[in-house]
Amino acid sequence: MGVKKIVITGGPGSGKTALIEYLTELGHYCMPEISRELIIKAQQEGIDQLFLTDPLKFSDLLVEGRTAQFKHMPAVAHDYQFYDRGLPDVVAYMSFLELTSPDHFLMALEAHQYDAVFILPPWPEIYVQDNERYEPFETATRLHKHIQDCYQDLGYQVISVPVGPLKDRADFLLNTLTQLQ
Repeated sequence: MGVKKIVITGGPGSGKTALIEYLTELGHYCMPEISRELIIKAQQEGIDQLFLTDPLKFSDLLVEGRTAQFKHMPAVAHDYQFYDRGLPDVVAYMSFLELTSPDHFLMALEAHQYDAVFILPPWPEIYVQDNERYEPFETATRLHKHIQDCYQDLGYQVISVPVGPLKDRADFLLNTLTQLQ
């Protein structure tokens, strides 16, 4: 049967990383979001917002990193491998900027299919802007819509995770996965 590859996605500041960290604490194998590390590295090189300065280069780095994450297999067997965002998020962000994704992005999407997609909706009560998350909440809400539409357009059933305490969100996700089997 093999490991099931599960994406946790949504607009900026919706609680994805907190949920991934919580699932990791529970013993699940999780792959972190790589956008922040790319942003911080670019800032150290003097580029304030690489995504805004050179969205194609930033997106290319994301496709490369997320493809490597997809191919990575843990040393210990797990039922699920969770991802803080997936490859389709890159295309969704490009679409948000009204940019055409290069063919190699689309080929990567086709070659790397996820088993389930969970989306966290915008949640104004937890939304915080910071050095790497520069978007206002309204932009995060529009990005959420682009992400959801992109996954659905690719044929994924996108399962919305209700807002609420972290434990409740994790329980919802894990219970839903059990029902999908």
